[in-house]
Amino acid sequence: MVNDAAPPPSTPSPIPVDLVHRRAEFLSSPQWAPGNESRETLCALTDTWLSALFEVAGGAASGAALVALGGYGRRELAPGSDLDLLLLHPPGAAVSALADGLWYPIWDAGIKLDHSVRSVPEARRLAATDLPVMLGLLDARTVVGDDTLAAALRSSVLADWRSLARDRLPALRALSESRADRAGDLAHLLEPDLKESHGGLRDIVVLRAVAASWLADIPHATLLEPHRVLLDVRDALHRVNGRGSDRLVVDDQAAVAAMLGASNDQEMLREVARAGRAVAYAADLTWSRVERVARPKSSVRRLAGRGSTPGRVPLAEGVVAHEGEVVLALEAHPEHDPVLVLRAAAAAAQAGLSLSPHAVERLATECPPMPVPWPREARDSLVSLLGAGRPTLRVWEALDQHDVWSGLIPEWQVLRCAAQRNPIHMFTVDRHLVEAAIWASALTRRVRRPDLLLIGALVHDIGKARGGDHTEVGMVLVAEIAPRLGFDEADCAVLVDLVRHHLLLPEVATRRDLDDPATIEMVAAAVPDPDTLDLLAALTEADSLATGPSVWSEWKGRLIDTLVERVHSLARGGATLPTPALTDEQRALARGSGLEVLLEADGPATRITVLSPDRVGLLAATAGVLSLHRLGVRSAQTETLGDRVVSVWTVLPTYGDVPAADRVRDDLRRALEGSLDLAELLGRRDSDQRSVPAAAPDVLVVPGASARASVLEVRAHDAPGLLYRVASTISAAGVDITAALVSTLGSEVVDVFYVQSPEGGLLALDVAVDLRRAVLDALTSSRAPAG
Repeated sequence: MVNDAAPPPSTPSPIPVDLVHRRAEFLSSPQWAPGNESRETLCALTDTWLSALFEVAGGAASGAALVALGGYGRRELAPGSDLDLLLLHPPGAAVSALADGLWYPIWDAGIKLDHSVRSVPEARRLAATDLPVMLGLLDARTVVGDDTLAAALRSSVLADWRSLARDRLPALRALSESRADRAGDLAHLLEPDLKESHGGLRDIVVLRAVAASWLADIPHATLLEPHRVLLDVRDALHRVNGRGSDRLVVDDQAAVAAMLGASNDQEMLREVARAGRAVAYAADLTWSRVERVARPKSSVRRLAGRGSTPGRVPLAEGVVAHEGEVVLALEAHPEHDPVLVLRAAAAAAQAGLSLSPHAVERLATECPPMPVPWPREARDSLVSLLGAGRPTLRVWEALDQHDVWSGLIPEWQVLRCAAQRNPIHMFTVDRHLVEAAIWASALTRRVRRPDLLLIGALVHDIGKARGGDHTEVGMVLVAEIAPRLGFDEADCAVLVDLVRHHLLLPEVATRRDLDDPATIEMVAAAVPDPDTLDLLAALTEADSLATGPSVWSEWKGRLIDTLVERVHSLARGGATLPTPALTDEQRALARGSGLEVLLEADGPATRITVLSPDRVGLLAATAGVLSLHRLGVRSAQTETLGDRVVSVWTVLPTYGDVPAADRVRDDLRRALEGSLDLAELLGRRDSDQRSVPAAAPDVLVVPGASARASVLEVRAHDAPGLLYRVASTISAAGVDITAALVSTLGSEVVDVFYVQSPEGGLLALDVAVDLRRAVLDALTSSRAPAG
């Protein structure tokens, strides 16, 4: 529509003063209050006024119609809204005098006006090439005049929109994303734009257009309350600022809250944030549906495997991918499976997919409360979800729409949509913590305990929005939360320390003299454990990046790196790594002969013990066979005792049941004999495996960790057959693995290998360096087996 920057010179209005001013009088009267009733009244008064203008200007004899578009067409006028009007006329009709008789009085009244004069064919042609015009016409409503013209326009434009939607919706999505980039997320801004921000009123208009296309439906019922909240807040904002601005600036927030009857501005901002999150989630969900319709082939190709329903790809026990989203398996029973909600969330995020709305609703309403302390699988699933990177967010938000997180971690409820008054913060408190975990997922290679880093990032500010020092409050809360999540006493202490010291490194690095030995000694005394110091360094970077673009810089990063390195140097001694520690009973099993495989239940997991004569490639073959049977290794330790090897594996099936011990033993024997080609089978099976981008793997040669063997530490994102790939590479180098300690923490792997030369003893430095490079190449090369 045409929007004149300045109206032409005024002409006298023929409309009686009482009709011209009745609209303004209502807005200043006690009868006006934010809400639908006032919007309806304002719209009716405006309709009456414009109808009178139309009659006086001779509109009845013209055959034309005055049509309301946009918000006015939807009867959503706010006190400062402009009027979006179309004078629709028969082709060739002379309506310039009628147009002047309409537009001049509106300008004289000081009301902003978007106006156009067109015939039905002209409007239809313009709508076919101009998306904003098309969206406006979808809300066309006759104010006065010949409704048959408007009806013809509405029906033709709607038909055009439906026929063109498959081609036009990608452009509409691009416009929406560009607007979101400019205006930010409504739910997380200190001064959101109620209309233009992502999750604002403009997105609701776009969703209505998508629904009108018939290509995808929208969650109508869940949008009703958020829509009302945003309209009410905008009503109050226009009344307070008197300018018709839709930006909810800090200076206006207290007055807007009071006009809405909120207890304070913080409570009002929570309501705005909740509404914005609901709209943003609906928009993201709808665009995902549109994408699936536009590209009907599933974005996840079917994996080979028995028992799969066509089109349904198993991802985890009770969880499958179907038509581009994650749903519950037909045999899933959420009412008997409290861990399913986290297992499904982790599987969806790790596959880079969304949870289907139906799955979210079932998980939220049917899963029983989580046992306390949490089972290991539940904690690992939460860590896996947080470690998926950016795909974590849409899965987290989907479950947050049903307040799942407050049910799992009750302390989370206070943080939901809690505003941060510090302008350097981009996000609400809860979103900041999720963002910190997402940033931390890219830093997991820097630490030996990625699970503690990810959980620490999620809870480091959990003491906010409660009053008092958020660090002190947070330490108390985390001391209660961590044991419930199933962490042992030592890990709980580390998590409390991460909260206690999460501001230590940036404050010292940027405010103290790093050349002063007292500064380094002070930090070393506060954080004596080198692994905790590394966790704090990674948490500091993740926290800063999640706060806002101005908080982290290369300069700040260099200062913190310098501080951490000097503290490490002060306390540097021999490296401390966990070492394999078999029980006496497990060691006693080495007295047998031949190849044996033993299975026993270990809670929800299964413990598999493999006893075998020592030989090169044994660890790789065992890992490959377990991967072939889709058994995820949660932990493992192996030790060579004379000429025998004892390895103990704790596994969970990705889905299905654990195979019998005889079958595992037979497959392992065939693999060792060479008649079972593990590389070929694993590569073929997992060539279609879908996973999210993850931090690059790292392989460290750890000096001084053992007097008898060289030690390699592998840090990587878990993948099917990863351990097989690493162990095969080590064996192919002619190096003997004398012991190994395998840990899978969520979806992150930290594996330690004790290796010796063929003659026994430590590897030469150049051999160790070459071995490190070979293992790293095996993990990063696209030509490596996909096992």
